[in-house]
Amino acid sequence: MRFEKEIKLLKRAVDEIVPMEDLIAKLEKSEKTGNPLRIKFGIDPTGYDVHLGHLVPIRKMRDFQDLGHQGVIIIGDFTAQIGDPTGRDETRPPLTHEEIMYNSERYMEQLHTILIPEQTEIRYQTEWFGGMTLHDVLQLLGKFTLAQFMAHDTFRNRYEQGLSLGMHELMYPILQSYDSVAVESDVELGATEQKFNILCGRDMQRYFGQEQQVAVLSPILTGTDGVNKMGKSLNNYIAVFDTPNDKYGKVMSIPDSLIINYFTYAAFALEEEIKEVEAELKQGTNPMLLKKRLAHRIVSFYHSDAEADEAADAFDRQFSQREVPDEMPEYILASGEYRLTNILVDSGLCNSQGEAKRLIQGGGVSVDGERIEAWDHVLNFEAEAIIRAGKRRYLKLVKA
Repeated sequence: MRFEKEIKLLKRAVDEIVPMEDLIAKLEKSEKTGNPLRIKFGIDPTGYDVHLGHLVPIRKMRDFQDLGHQGVIIIGDFTAQIGDPTGRDETRPPLTHEEIMYNSERYMEQLHTILIPEQTEIRYQTEWFGGMTLHDVLQLLGKFTLAQFMAHDTFRNRYEQGLSLGMHELMYPILQSYDSVAVESDVELGATEQKFNILCGRDMQRYFGQEQQVAVLSPILTGTDGVNKMGKSLNNYIAVFDTPNDKYGKVMSIPDSLIINYFTYAAFALEEEIKEVEAELKQGTNPMLLKKRLAHRIVSFYHSDAEADEAADAFDRQFSQREVPDEMPEYILASGEYRLTNILVDSGLCNSQGEAKRLIQGGGVSVDGERIEAWDHVLNFEAEAIIRAGKRRYLKLVKA
């Protein structure tokens, strides 16, 4: 197959490419003309704290840049005032233009830890929407039907459940679609939940007589809790602005079930290494050793090898200072999810649910060295874990 090496790189850590044959055709055209492909990614700077989940598609833009193509970052200074309604059951509060500009500057500082600045074009929606008239807007609206939009899960579900759905939110996919026309996008990157919006961009380009873009869809990164999408509201995220020690510690806190996922989508490991890690897990390698390798890789990427070494040493010192005893009671459990308060009571570490709850809320309970703050914490138990309750009570959870 033509461009086999390139396609293998571009498919890595990607869920879907729509349509693949168009991407191959675009690569062929680029090779013939010498013109790089234009790789689009839009951001709504509703905040400025970028986490590793945001960077999954950005790492893919870097792959395109390494092949010689042009990254195009769209700063959604119009759409940020609407807020992407995808996956939300309520309307976002609007931001001021000053807030959006401040956030976008901080956002780009973080994206440039990955992207090649010389191959990154930054565009603002005000360039094309600032001069639009109502006539222009009505023409854009006329290119889509309400039936198309109500087929979108987010809009349909909110309508059927009687939840608020503003008319301005229906405009969001249309504005994002027109961005692709404005910058003549060849490829648009985004999470799988953005598929509807990105495919609308293909339709919009067709209406304007442009060659249609290809959708390259990345998975949504699971948060450090192992359950929910990574995000600030759930405090289950690893931020670019986190210190090396914080990044290292947060990676070490992930459940064992996320090791392969994070090697793939947070560390962008090569396929061969991922297979090696899978084999090591099957052979019974201690998951903590693999998480240390993963944490070192991630900290090295965003900081340096030296800072990753220091973070690893600090983590190990922190554990040794807690004076974990060589011998402690063992409690056998099958793999799965367990309410931590139940484990504390059933194992005999606490006499009652009330005592367990108070101990957790007072900061007296940790799992594998990580203090637990939520009294209703659910522990994802995969292999082995050490629980500390109070200063001297320890319990080793052992897989049944």
